[in-house]
Amino acid sequence: MGKIKQSSAKGAFLSLVGFGLYSTHDVVVKYLGGFYTPFQIMFFSVLFSFPLVTLYILRNPRTGSLWPHHPVQMSIRVLATSLSGFCTFYAFSVLPLAQTYALLFLTPILITVLSIPVLGERVGLHRGLSVLVGFIGVLVVLQPGDVSFTLGHLAGLGGVVGAATNSLITRRIGQREKMAVMLLYPMLGNFLIMGSVLPFVYEPMPLLHLGSIAILALLGFLAMFFIVSAFQNANAAIIAPMQYSQILWAGFFGLILFSDQVTISLVAGSALIIASGLYIVKRELSQKQSLQPVLSEAIFRPDNGLRPRFAISHSFFKKFKRGKKDKRIE
Repeated sequence: MGKIKQSSAKGAFLSLVGFGLYSTHDVVVKYLGGFYTPFQIMFFSVLFSFPLVTLYILRNPRTGSLWPHHPVQMSIRVLATSLSGFCTFYAFSVLPLAQTYALLFLTPILITVLSIPVLGERVGLHRGLSVLVGFIGVLVVLQPGDVSFTLGHLAGLGGVVGAATNSLITRRIGQREKMAVMLLYPMLGNFLIMGSVLPFVYEPMPLLHLGSIAILALLGFLAMFFIVSAFQNANAAIIAPMQYSQILWAGFFGLILFSDQVTISLVAGSALIIASGLYIVKRELSQKQSLQPVLSEAIFRPDNGLRPRFAISHSFFKKFKRGKKDKRIE
């Protein structure tokens, strides 16, 4: 039992490091957003990410064919991830970091709502009340009537819609598609979509900014690596709440680097949104919750309402472990 708790603590620590790296990644996005459009930032970040992600995928001994089993759903998912990425990058560029995170943490709440018509799921009283609490939290953060609703706020909400759509489609097809397909197609879609717009918005980039793009890609890759490593030691019920540590990093980085103001309404609204999201995650995982590390068991589904990169990291880990096990059997 002591070893299990030690392993869980290690998993929690690794996930905190991973989400801290993601927060640093978003700081670089905000910095570059002062010079370039999201189209240009996304295009070059994907371009620099291709070699890292490709090498990571090649570790999977069962990559096989890269043609998706569900091309229509995959196409919608590609569009959703492009929308989410563009809107999120723009929101980070023009809004305070903590305020952007507060909006993005609406994703599990929206997934809960959309799962009713899209997946035919039933949402009970407890999760329904959680959705209401999360909505109240958004109103507290945005303060309609006192603070003007800007294009940045709209972009943040657009990022939530795109991320929720991505997660719902992942729930439908994620167990039947190869992880290489799940990872590469959104990257390829972003590359083509952003590349088609790039000639109209391109601004020359000095070496410093190209280096920042390379750091952006490296931070994203390292963050995914740490979160995958976290799943080797702890289950999703322990790791999932750690994503909310990002708002602490956002408040710190925003105050130190960008002179963002952390207001009482932001803290109170974020607390409501986080509490709502945590409760929804808890309800999702409670029936199969265990302190045993998640290795090859299907304890966790990539439909928990977290940010897509969190779900993808775990799903990749499961399929990679399954592939290694099958290879040993052969």
